[in-house]
Amino acid sequence: MAATNSPSLTAETRTVSVWNGRISLRVQVKGSGDPIVYLHPGGGLTWDPFLDGLAADHTIYAPELPGTSDGDTDAIHHIDDLFDLVLVYEEAVRALGLEGAIVVGQSFGGMLAAELAACFPALFSRVVLLDPAGLWLPEHHYSLDAVMAGPPEGIPGVLFHDPTGPAAAALFAPPADPMAAVDGAVRLVWAIGCCAKFLWPIPERGLHKRLHRVSAPTLVVWGENDRLIPVVYAHEFGRRIAASRVVTVPNCGHVPQVEQCDITTTAVRDFLAL
Repeated sequence: MAATNSPSLTAETRTVSVWNGRISLRVQVKGSGDPIVYLHPGGGLTWDPFLDGLAADHTIYAPELPGTSDGDTDAIHHIDDLFDLVLVYEEAVRALGLEGAIVVGQSFGGMLAAELAACFPALFSRVVLLDPAGLWLPEHHYSLDAVMAGPPEGIPGVLFHDPTGPAAAALFAPPADPMAAVDGAVRLVWAIGCCAKFLWPIPERGLHKRLHRVSAPTLVVWGENDRLIPVVYAHEFGRRIAASRVVTVPNCGHVPQVEQCDITTTAVRDFLAL
């Protein structure tokens, strides 16, 4: 399995003290240019070609979810609920001097980005949501069990349209060292558990009541073949956020920035250039 928290070897690590000093939030920083805050999905932070592409002309600030940083797994216990987490990240954004930055969030990170933009409408200048969680339609219900409670070997089949393709193989390629492979699997399970605290059993914490508050221009990107969260939710996000546009990506599952990196990067770049 892919290891969580795999930063670029050239990224700088910064730490900001938040939540009244109870949490030291670790942030990976890379690139140059206008800042982008990147909020990672439930498996933890992995520095992929999508982020490297954006880092060519932006400075990427990628916080690690408390509890997923090496040597600080207990940090998650200082956060009781999603609202606590939103406040932790809002403090971090301000401590880093990133008010007015762009925010990009994927899956769980997309849900968090949407919550931040709804609770603090002036915090970000633009919002990019990649297959975000956070909404729940009874007529289009879905389950996170396969990712959060199923066997790790089943995850590629849920996240990818083509779980045997090169994108899935690259993301989930096990390290050559057997002990490193075991360590990566353990870290992945723990990272998913940290996110489950805010998603389980149903990934709905009232975001539908707050999305109308998002005032920043917003791009919603969704894999047309998402097996985890159906593509109908792309249009629901678009309907609820006034200043939004929706792009659906063909032949693509839940992780468009990995499975269809070129299409997704182009869509994001075009949106940021407007």
